[in-house]
Amino acid sequence: MADSHSDFETAERLSRRRARVLPALAVIFISQQASFFSGLPQGEPLRNVDGFKLSAWVVLSLVMLGVLWGNGFWFRRKAVRDLLDDEATRAHRADAMSLGFLCAILTAIATYMFAMIEPMHARDALHLVVSIGIAGAVLRFGFLERRAHRVG
Repeated sequence: MADSHSDFETAERLSRRRARVLPALAVIFISQQASFFSGLPQGEPLRNVDGFKLSAWVVLSLVMLGVLWGNGFWFRRKAVRDLLDDEATRAHRADAMSLGFLCAILTAIATYMFAMIEPMHARDALHLVVSIGIAGAVLRFGFLERRAHRVG
């Protein structure tokens, strides 16, 4: 019984940490994209450093999707992971994923319209759509989790 009590305390601590970290991570992610786009050579072939930046973006994007899709605590015991993935968290995750999808679609539409005025490289357009979709979902999930911890 003490072990399950410890699992509950661990899950509660990790859930609160997740609620604090996710919005900050989304802000960092968005600010990195701003610096990425400002330093990208327009109409020129990618340099090695640009390839590294893109690779880092892909890895961070996949990690953030993993946190959204799962619970992000892959190396914890199954009992703790199950406690972290309660009904409220699943509802918050579904809401966040819906908002992320909406953000991605609206960004794609805006990018399409912008490309009619100013040509845009497909790589940049996709980067923008994916970044805004992920950031919107992670921000929403983090804020919903924070609100749940303040209320509960």
